[in-house]
Amino acid sequence: MNCTQEPQKQEGCLLKKRKWPLKGWHKRYFFLDRGILKYSKCRADIERGKLHGCIDVGLSVMSVKKSTKCIDLDTEEQIYHLKVKSQELFDEWVAKLRHHRMYRQNEISMFPHDTNNIFFPASTTTDSVPGFCDSAPGRKVGPFESPKKEKRAHRRWRSRVVGKEAKGMLQVPSVFSAPMRLHASNPNLSTIDFVEEKNYSDGSETSSEFTKMQEDLFHVAHKVYFTLRSAFSTISTEREKLKQMLEYDASSSPSAQIVGLKNALTSAIAQNTDLKDRLRRIHAESKIIDSASNAKSSPDLAKVSDDDSYVSDISDNVSEDNLSNDMENERQTLDCISESGIGCNSKRRTCLPAPCPNTSNISLWNILRNNIGKDLSKVAMPVELNEPLNTLQRLCEELEYSELLDKAAHTPNPFERMVYIAAFAVSAYASSYYRAGSKPFNPVLGETYECIREDKGFQFFAEQVSHHPPISACHAESVNFAFWQDVRWKNKFWGKSMEIVPVGTTHVTLPAFKDHFAWNKVTSCIHNILSGQRWIEHYGEIIIKNLNDDTCHCKLTFIKAKYWNPNAHEIEGSVMDKSGKVVHRLFGKWHESLYCGTTSSSNCIWRANPMPKDYEQWYGFTQFALELNELDPQTRSFLPSTDTRFRPDQRCLEEGNIEGAEIQKQRIEQLQRERRKVLEENNLEHQPRFFRKSSDDSWVSNGTYMDLRKEPGFSKLDNPVLW
Repeated sequence: MNCTQEPQKQEGCLLKKRKWPLKGWHKRYFFLDRGILKYSKCRADIERGKLHGCIDVGLSVMSVKKSTKCIDLDTEEQIYHLKVKSQELFDEWVAKLRHHRMYRQNEISMFPHDTNNIFFPASTTTDSVPGFCDSAPGRKVGPFESPKKEKRAHRRWRSRVVGKEAKGMLQVPSVFSAPMRLHASNPNLSTIDFVEEKNYSDGSETSSEFTKMQEDLFHVAHKVYFTLRSAFSTISTEREKLKQMLEYDASSSPSAQIVGLKNALTSAIAQNTDLKDRLRRIHAESKIIDSASNAKSSPDLAKVSDDDSYVSDISDNVSEDNLSNDMENERQTLDCISESGIGCNSKRRTCLPAPCPNTSNISLWNILRNNIGKDLSKVAMPVELNEPLNTLQRLCEELEYSELLDKAAHTPNPFERMVYIAAFAVSAYASSYYRAGSKPFNPVLGETYECIREDKGFQFFAEQVSHHPPISACHAESVNFAFWQDVRWKNKFWGKSMEIVPVGTTHVTLPAFKDHFAWNKVTSCIHNILSGQRWIEHYGEIIIKNLNDDTCHCKLTFIKAKYWNPNAHEIEGSVMDKSGKVVHRLFGKWHESLYCGTTSSSNCIWRANPMPKDYEQWYGFTQFALELNELDPQTRSFLPSTDTRFRPDQRCLEEGNIEGAEIQKQRIEQLQRERRKVLEENNLEHQPRFFRKSSDDSWVSNGTYMDLRKEPGFSKLDNPVLW
C-alpha cells in the first residue's frame, strides 16, 4: 500500500449508531475521498452538498472489531460507531479506510498548512467540481455558534474567475468563521473540496503569486486563531479561579451580624456567670442557716435539705458544664462559618500529607494503544495515574449533600420532595469536575469501607462483592432515609477519549412517607486522554420514579457539550404528575447549582460547596473527599482489617511514596490472583460478608455489618487477609 498514491474513492451505505439521546442504528450514505469521510441520508444529499457530518480520518483514531463488524472513529469531539452488514463489505471498508488514513496523514505531514483545506480552499478559474463543490456554502459555523443559523444567505469564499485583479481582491474568511477541526457532525454542514493549484489557467506567474499570498495569509490567520483560542482558554480558566476565590472570600469574611452575635453572646455569658456566683453565695448562706435551725427540730428535714442541696449542686454543675460546652460549640461554629462558609468539623484535615505527583512524563499511548475499544477494567495502570481514594469511597462521596434527603424527608408535598431527590441525584456528580486527571483505585474482592458521620447523621458501609465483573455495593442509613446501590462500570477507550458507562440502580427510601425512589446513572466521558487538558462531561437522561407511589416522576437531562456552545455541563429537567403535566421545571449545571422555576423567577435548590484551598495540589478533592481516607485513632479499633483505610498502596500514594505504592499495588493484585486460583481449584465462589443478592439480582445489605461492629466487634472476628 503506497501512502503517497491517491486512493480510490469509496462510497456506500453503512449503519451508524444514533447520537445521544437517541438509541439504535440508522442507515446513512458515506463517501470517502482523500481521507475525508462525509455522510448524509442518501447519495443525492451528498451531491447537493447537504451533509450530516464530515470526518477527517487522518486525524481520527480508528478501532476495528471483526466479531461484530464494527468500525469506531474517535475524533476527540465525538465518537462515531459504524457497522457493516456483510463480512466482505466490512473488509473492503476497513482496507479503504486504512489506505485513506495513511494517505491523509502523509498529506498532513507534507503540507501541514493544508490540514484544514476544506475550510480554506484555493481559488480556481474553472467551474467548481460537479456534485461536491457546486454547493459550497458561504455560511460558516463559528466555534461557539450554533449551526441552526445556517439558513441565511450564502456567500462564497472564492470567485469562479481569477484574473489579474485577483491579487488585490483575495477573500479569506475570518479566522473565527469556521472551526479548525473537521469532525463536527452538524446538520446541513457542507464543505468545499480542495482544488489543486494546477487548475489556475491565467499564467504560472499570476498563479504562483496568488498562491503565495494565500499561503502567507493563511499562516497568519492560523497563528492568530490558535493564539486567540489559547488566550481565551487561559482567560476562561482564570475567570473560574477568580470566581471561586470571590465566592470563598465572600463566604469567609464575617458579616456584621455574626460579629454582633459574638459580642452579644460574650456579654450574655459574662452576665450569666456573675448571676450564678451571686446565686451560689445566697444558696450557701441559706443552706447553713436552714441546716442549723432544722437539725434541732427534725433530723428528717435536715436530710431532705442536704439532698436538695446536693441536687442543686449537681444541677449547677451540669448547667455550668453545659453552658461552657455551648459557649465552646458556638465559638467553633462561628469560627467555622467565618473561615470556610460551610459547617464542618474543625478537627478534620483540610489537606493531604503530600501533593499529587507529576504525571506529564507518563506515556498513556504506550499503555492504551492496544486496548482501543476494549474495557479498561482489566488493564494495569501505573499507580501515579490513581488518586488516593478507591471506588467504594467514591460511592460514599455521593452522600456529601445528604442534607437534601433530610429536607425531602420533612417535606409533605410529594412534588417538592421529588425536587429535593432530583437535586440529590445531580449533586452526586459535582465532585468529579476537577477529577478528570486521575482514577480511583480498584477495590479487591472482599474489600470494605465504612463512614459514620455524626455531623451528617448517616452510617455508610460498602463492599466489593464481585471482581469479574467488578461490582461495588453500598448501603447507608439515617433517621430520615435509607440509601443503597450496586454499580458496575464499563470503561471504553476510543483513542482520544474514554467513556464510563455505569450499570445499576440507585435507591432511596423515606420512611416518613413510605416513599421508595429509584433512578439510573448517566454516561461519563473523559476527553483529551492522550494530550491537552483533560476534562470530564456527563450526558444522558436520569429517570426518577417513586416505586410506591405514581403521583409524580422526574426526568433530568444532562446535555452533551457542543463545540460551538460555551455553556457546557448544563442540565435541565422537570417534575411531572402521573398525566405528564409539568409541575416544576429544573435547570442549572451539575458542578455548580440546581434551580427550580423559570430563568426569570427561580429558587436555588442546591449549590456546590466551595473548593478547599490549593485543591489542585490535592487531586481536585472536595473537603468531603479529603476526609474520606483519614484514619481517626478513635475509630481505628472499630474497623475491620479489610477496610480501605488500611490498604498500604493507597496509603503510600497519599503520603507521596510513589515507588512504595507501586510495589504494594502489584503485591496486592498478586495476592488476589492467588486467592481466585484457590477458589477455582476447589470449585468455590466468593461469598460477600455484608451483602446478598435480591430477587432482582441487585445487591442489598444483609443487615449484619453494624451488628457485628457493635458485638462482638471486628477485632474479635476472623477477617480475610487482603494485603
